[in-house]
Amino acid sequence: MTVAAPHQVVVLAIAPVVAFDLSIPAQMLATVTARAGGAAYHVRTVTPDGSPVPTANGYGVTPQGDLSLLEHADTVIVAGTRSPDLLDDGVLDPRIAEALRAARRRARMVSLCTGSFVLAAAGLLEGRRAATHWRYADRFTRLFPAVDLDTNPLYVADRGVLTSAGGAAAIDLCLHVIREDHGSSVANQVARYNVVAPMREGGQAQYIDQPVAEDAGMSTAGARTLMTERLDSRLSLKDLAAHCHMSVRTFTRRFRQETGLSPAEWFTSARLKHARHLLESTDLPVDDIAARTGLGSGTNLRQHMRITLDTTPSAYRRAFRSTTTTTEHRP
Repeated sequence: MTVAAPHQVVVLAIAPVVAFDLSIPAQMLATVTARAGGAAYHVRTVTPDGSPVPTANGYGVTPQGDLSLLEHADTVIVAGTRSPDLLDDGVLDPRIAEALRAARRRARMVSLCTGSFVLAAAGLLEGRRAATHWRYADRFTRLFPAVDLDTNPLYVADRGVLTSAGGAAAIDLCLHVIREDHGSSVANQVARYNVVAPMREGGQAQYIDQPVAEDAGMSTAGARTLMTERLDSRLSLKDLAAHCHMSVRTFTRRFRQETGLSPAEWFTSARLKHARHLLESTDLPVDDIAARTGLGSGTNLRQHMRITLDTTPSAYRRAFRSTTTTTEHRP
C-alpha cells in the first residue's frame, strides 16, 4: 500500500505566544496516523526568524524553523499572542504579513484565540466572518472594522480561513479540522484519546460573565439529554420546558445562557452530528438516516448538509467511508 505524504502543518508563534495555544495543534493532530504507516499530519513550530520565542506563561520555546517553512505548508496555524503591537495597535511586521499572504495562496489558514489579530493585520480576514476571544472582541472590532467578527461561536470556518475563540476552543477547532479531513469517526477517536468532548455544544457566550439570574439553580441539561435520546421525536418547547420544570420563557432564556444556542439550533446540530456518524458507519439509505435522526426526509438532510458542510450525504459518505486514517495511542 502506498503511504501518502503527511499533511504539512506549520504553527507560527509570535512573541509573547500563548503557550496553551502553541501546544494544541501538535497534541491533537499528531494523534492521527495513517493505517499504512506514518503520520497523517507533520506539525512544525516556527518563529519569524527561527529564534526561541518567549511565551506569555513565563518560559521560552525553541522552534523548528522560520517563516520560510510556510512556503511548504498545507495548513498554517497562528497561535494566540499577547503582542501589544497587535492587540493594541493592530500592527504586524511586514515580513510576517507578506509570508502569510503568500502562504494563503496554497494553504488553509487557521488562527487560535488572538491569532486572529495576526490574520486580520495581514489582510486575510477582510470581508470574512471570524472569531476571537470574547475578551478582545471590542478592540478587534475597533482595529479591524472590515472583518465580520462573530463573538459567539467557538470557531468559524469561512472559505478556507478558520478562526477560533479563546482557550479550549482551539481544541474544538483542531477537532473540526480532523473531522473535515478524515471524518467524524477519526475525530471522535482523537477526542476520546485526549479525554475531551468530540464536539462541544453552544458558543463562547456561555462563558462570558453574566449577572446571576433568579433561576440560577436550575439547568436545562436534562432537556439536552432528552433531545439526544429522542432525536427522531417531535419535542416542542413546551415539552422541553416541562421536562425541566420551567416556564417556556425561562427555559428558552436559560438554554441560550447555558449553550449559546436556541433549543431548535441545538437540536438540529445534534441531529446532523448523528446523521454524519450514520453516513460514515452504516450503509443505511439517506432517507432512512433522515428519519432516524429526526430530519424528516432525505431532501431536508441534503439541504442541511449543503448549508452547514457544503456537501451532500452521498459525497460525504464516499469521502469518509473510505478514509485511510486511524488513531494511534502514543505515550
